[in-house]
Amino acid sequence: MFIVITVKKTLLLLIGIIAMLIIGICIISIYQLSPTTSSSFVNVGQEELSEVIQDIFEIRNKALLTKDLETIKALYDTQKKYGRWAYEHEVKKMKYLHKWSDKQGVKFTDITSKLVIRYIKEKNNGFSVNFIASTEYRYVYENEAEKVNIFRIGTYHSIDLSKKEEDMDEEAKWLISREWYTDPFADSLNLNDIKTEEIKKHILSGKPRDFSDLSKRRIDAVQYADRYCGAASDGKYGFAYNKKYKDYNPAGGDCANFASQILYEGGKFKKTYTWNYDKDGSRAWVNAQAFKDYMLYSGRASRIAYGTYNQVYKASYKLQPGDFIAYEKNGKVTHISVVTGADSKGYILVNCHNSDRYRVPWDLGWSNKGIKFWLIHVHY
Repeated sequence: MFIVITVKKTLLLLIGIIAMLIIGICIISIYQLSPTTSSSFVNVGQEELSEVIQDIFEIRNKALLTKDLETIKALYDTQKKYGRWAYEHEVKKMKYLHKWSDKQGVKFTDITSKLVIRYIKEKNNGFSVNFIASTEYRYVYENEAEKVNIFRIGTYHSIDLSKKEEDMDEEAKWLISREWYTDPFADSLNLNDIKTEEIKKHILSGKPRDFSDLSKRRIDAVQYADRYCGAASDGKYGFAYNKKYKDYNPAGGDCANFASQILYEGGKFKKTYTWNYDKDGSRAWVNAQAFKDYMLYSGRASRIAYGTYNQVYKASYKLQPGDFIAYEKNGKVTHISVVTGADSKGYILVNCHNSDRYRVPWDLGWSNKGIKFWLIHVHY
């Protein structure tokens, strides 16, 4: 009996040891397959790649300011199709920014980006990097160079970095071979030349707005809009949306959802049968066209102006923080932004989601002549 028990104990001990070895091997295998931990990272670590991307953004931002096409081109592997497309897109973006600034009578003085790396994984002979970019733009007016205005735009990036096949040594430069992000200027990259003299004259004659008599509900609405504008918000908030609500960007866009949150959480508007959120948002809560229609037909808001930029830009100075703008393409509202302030010339600034904006001039990125604007006054 003693021998049998001893044998059983020995077998159990051996089985336990074998099980522990199997578990250990599995853990090691999983660790080795992790996208951010592989033999390549012995030589190229996450910190180094983060610095590479930060350097690329710094160089590109400065080149955008000075229209330095050669410097921008040198950041891309234009021998590859997606690298060439990414470069050509950035050139269009640069041209648009300068056309807009000419119309506005402003000069961009600085562009800086703060990056938050979300993950890095190996891809072919390089790396794919996913990150958030919070980019701050500074500008001054031609006749008011001493007053610096600031806005931020938050974007979500996926970039592939690689080295040219004929130049794979450690000292070779990492190049962008593919870049994807929701570009806030995408709807204006085919911008035609604008006749700007009358517009510029009007904008440059503007004065600062006095918002000292805003109601508490409007003030609270703006505070909510600033707090939860995602990748464009202050870094101390973690560049996050309000976790109480679904993020509808994967389903087509989160702008109306965010505008509804601003009016409900900040502006203290009560939910209704038509406009509500309970684990999911109603159509009037999450759809840009339906949101605009609900606010007007319910009497909670009224129209200040509607039309092309040339038709409404003067009326935009009537907007107040807490009001909103609806952007219409091909007869349908596709975007909503909420007014959060005005710059040194009284030009209206807005916050929104996708792409995330913090105190951005209201028409920046929406300058195509086919776009029409609904300027909406909200009745708090």
